[in-house]
Amino acid sequence: MFEKILVANRGEIAMRIIRACRELNIKTVAVYSKADANSMHVQVADEAICIGDGPSSESYLRIDRLISAAEITDVDAIHPGYGFLSENAHFADVCESCNIRFIGPRSAAMNALHDKALSRNLAKKADVPTPPGSEGIVETEQEALTIAKRIGYPIMVKAVAGGGGRGMRVAHNDVSLVKGYHTARTEAEKAFGNSGVYIEKFIENPHHIEFQILGDTRGNIIHLGERDCSIQRRNQKLIEETPSPLLARKEFKDLRKKMGRAALRIAEMAHYTNAGTVEFIVDDQGNFFFLEVNKRIQVEHPITEEVTGIDLVQQQILVAAGEKLSISQSDVHFRGHSIEVRINAEDPFQDFRPSPGRIEMYYAPGGAGVRLDSHAYAGYTIPPYYDSMIGKLITWGKDRTEAVNRMSRALSEYMITGVKTTIPFDQAILQDPDFRRGHYSTNFVEKLMSGARRELIQDKA
Repeated sequence: MFEKILVANRGEIAMRIIRACRELNIKTVAVYSKADANSMHVQVADEAICIGDGPSSESYLRIDRLISAAEITDVDAIHPGYGFLSENAHFADVCESCNIRFIGPRSAAMNALHDKALSRNLAKKADVPTPPGSEGIVETEQEALTIAKRIGYPIMVKAVAGGGGRGMRVAHNDVSLVKGYHTARTEAEKAFGNSGVYIEKFIENPHHIEFQILGDTRGNIIHLGERDCSIQRRNQKLIEETPSPLLARKEFKDLRKKMGRAALRIAEMAHYTNAGTVEFIVDDQGNFFFLEVNKRIQVEHPITEEVTGIDLVQQQILVAAGEKLSISQSDVHFRGHSIEVRINAEDPFQDFRPSPGRIEMYYAPGGAGVRLDSHAYAGYTIPPYYDSMIGKLITWGKDRTEAVNRMSRALSEYMITGVKTTIPFDQAILQDPDFRRGHYSTNFVEKLMSGARRELIQDKA
């Protein structure tokens, strides 16, 4: 087992990793930028090292500084969390070459899944449905137009190295396709240093459902059920829940098993190790299509932990240390229902404009079935350089109704002043009749924020 782990991340995920390490009696090293000097993860780790200025390009994305910090503190392993370098195969290779274990999938698996176009081809080989589209990167706008003519509009232009909704554009005709093609390429180049895009059929009113996978280095791979991530704005997730209300419908009684098996086939073909998610889109008729593989721990992993009782971050560490999975697929059982709401420092009524600044008052909710993963506190200043997440509020209930009611109660207790937050908007979603019935797709937020409904929500907030 590892004696000391460097946490190559910040914020709530750094706190989450440190907690998992402490329960395994593993010492931790926090790294931080100058902008994060007062962040909670710096205070609670056993050691802490500053690795640069505020911008991530000068700190959390600097492989050389992370490796130097790891060597100075003599760690056994590095946990990258999510975002930053968590899906960077080169970083994983550098870690291993320095005799430092990378807590994540092997670089070979990451390379096999490193862009979405390659992942689509792997899914096809695994006999998993994919939306009609290009076979690889689309090099010219003329090629894009030819593909669109073959598969029919609407279509989606997507960055091969994308994430967080960037480098994605929907087109309904030739004019919007040409514009979207060039815009997506430019956005992808700026965000990921890779302008490559591919094209696939756009599924209207889709549901976004992902399956949590976990594999060890001995070929054992299991899944831990699904998460419904359809409550999004601009392809960024806001609320997640498990089990999925869609898959709970009687007419789709066999869909969960089919999707779980498909997720495992993709993981097995990629020789996947450690934690990850296989993401799908599902239409209203119950047809599912492969979307992508996220090769890291996910922001929304706590809801899976709540319904399975399995600590995913600890499992990541144990697998990376070479241990065999102690659980088989038959050992995975699901109990109750869990929901996660992301609390962001944003103004939802000003196009979700970021609201960095100093938190004046901070009161966290509690009580039975309530969990809060956060790094924030009264007096903490949210930097402008990173993701705007303040924390993740998670509730558990014996059924969906109890979990939703508990979340609504917990949100009403969560008090943050000094910055704008998404809490009022989250409350509005939870009270919406369609959400209460579990009838929603990825365009739910767009509809909620349109016309009279937006004004009504804003008045209530």
